[in-house]
Amino acid sequence: MPIRLLPEILVNRIAAGEVVERPAAAVKELVENALDAGATRIDVVVRDGGKALITITDDGCGMTPDELSLAVERHATSKLPGDDLLDIRSLGFRGEALPSIGAVSHLTLTSRPRGADSAWSLTVDAGTKGTPQPAALAQGTRIEVRDLFAAVPARLKFLKAARTEYDHIADGLERLAMAHPGVAFTLSDGGRAGLRLSAAQGDLLDARLSRLGALIGRDFQENAVPVQAEREGATLSGWIGLPTLHRPTARHQHLFVNGRPVRDKLMVGAVRGAYADFLPRDRHPMLALFLEIDPQEVDVNVHPAKAEVRFRDQAMVRGLIVGSLKHALAEAGHRASTTVGLATLGALRPEGGGQEESADSGFAPSPLPHNRGGGVGSWGGGGYTPQTVPRGLAERSVAFQAPHQAGHQAGLPPLQGRLSGFAPAARPPEYRPAPANAPPLDSHPLGAARAQLHTTYIVAQTTEGIVIVDQHAAHERLVYERMKTALLEGGVKRQSLLIPELVELDEPSANRLLGRAEELAELGLVLEGFGPGCVMVRETPALLGQSDVKNLIRDLAEELVELGDTLSLKERLEEVCGTMACHGSVRSGRVLGIEEMNALLRQMEATPHSGQCNHGRPTYVELKLADIERLFGRR
Repeated sequence: MPIRLLPEILVNRIAAGEVVERPAAAVKELVENALDAGATRIDVVVRDGGKALITITDDGCGMTPDELSLAVERHATSKLPGDDLLDIRSLGFRGEALPSIGAVSHLTLTSRPRGADSAWSLTVDAGTKGTPQPAALAQGTRIEVRDLFAAVPARLKFLKAARTEYDHIADGLERLAMAHPGVAFTLSDGGRAGLRLSAAQGDLLDARLSRLGALIGRDFQENAVPVQAEREGATLSGWIGLPTLHRPTARHQHLFVNGRPVRDKLMVGAVRGAYADFLPRDRHPMLALFLEIDPQEVDVNVHPAKAEVRFRDQAMVRGLIVGSLKHALAEAGHRASTTVGLATLGALRPEGGGQEESADSGFAPSPLPHNRGGGVGSWGGGGYTPQTVPRGLAERSVAFQAPHQAGHQAGLPPLQGRLSGFAPAARPPEYRPAPANAPPLDSHPLGAARAQLHTTYIVAQTTEGIVIVDQHAAHERLVYERMKTALLEGGVKRQSLLIPELVELDEPSANRLLGRAEELAELGLVLEGFGPGCVMVRETPALLGQSDVKNLIRDLAEELVELGDTLSLKERLEEVCGTMACHGSVRSGRVLGIEEMNALLRQMEATPHSGQCNHGRPTYVELKLADIERLFGRR
């Protein structure tokens, strides 16, 4: 076949295949045009998932009749003042969106510039351009896209259901709304409004948090930490969720470069690295980060949909993100997300029964199951309501209220003896008597220890409620942070074993451990070979106390399989130290005295990131007194 030039309409349809892959892409391009035009309000209406109709109305600067005619020509744009494609200071710059959309639909543009006495309209039907005509419109621009892909029916076959396409449109619009909190947005399907966002007030950081709360949820707004940092002319700002507020997917990670939503592998990897100390590998934090950088330092022209970017100094950008996020999380201290406490309260509330009483009296229904027959009663509905006690509860209650001598008859030691004794395991938190002028213990953020439940959970009382602490998870974080600090200060202190421990492994695992012996020695673990498939442990980190050495070595051998040989243990410090800290922490089932429990609470308050363990689980749950009172109908 001879070489020939393609017709202009066909060229535009090919371009449309790259730029407008689905209705959501068309909405994104047109909304970006509205934002570049300085709009403060953008209204979007779609029908049939955008396939039948897309209408976008804004109050931007508008266009003259001559500009309308130019706007639908290929590569005509007002957003590239010079010829430098690396100096992009707008969201759109290629001049392909309008002609591409017009090539595969029936497109109508109506616009009125500021100060003009009339509006003008222009239509493009499947690539055929009309002439400007007078029209009626207030200031701004309205764009109607009817029968999208009618000119290319094959493309319609690849679109999903109307509801799915609508969800893609809403997702793209929400991302743009996050980056521009000062702009009001609405989205509807012609009937009901699916999205209604008013312009946020206040400074930019607070306005973004307000907008993020409206889009991501109140949980994020209440448990977000601000981020503001600058390095070499690049500025990073935004809000990141506490580590205990995580999700199974990265859907709630929103990244922006110069106001443009992106999905950049470098930025995603930097976020993962910043949270590596706090989350398991299958969980993802919630955050929204906005990077402002010199346009000359970033190339936004590497993807047809402008969804990816390329940085000139990748190391600087990665360092900025990792450093600022870690600093922000350190500033949060031992804080844990409020969603943990709310989930606990939700589990304590009954699933049903007694709703009519609570509606009249304001009391919460009793946790015990309702029964209108005889039995033990409860208060509700302004009177005494009969209620049945679960089988066995009365007997347990009588046994509990019996004199304490019954405990001795059953062979149990006195209460104080049980609290003060402990089994040999990891070294407990050191107790230091409080100064004479020290404030009351319950005035501390984590309160004063009152009891230990099931030899696993510490119950503390604060001035505003109670705190329940998982002693193993909490001490694991403390040991982990101490190991990192000791390593940075020159090495982890070791303790020699009186009798070296021999650990039998398969030969490849033993060889992997011995190949990293020097690096493990810096972490306080001294190993030697002892024949094929056997490792001898001579010294362990002093912070671990009397830990289970054999299980520790076996777990480290499995960790090295995943780490591989390409990275040093220092670079993967979180995995190795996390495994060692887990084995060296106060275990569940360990009896602690009141002094030891209070010492653990005080160390948690002074240790950064102590609100979660190394595996991303919360170390404590806080229940406010007001919420507890609601459970018992006192509020």
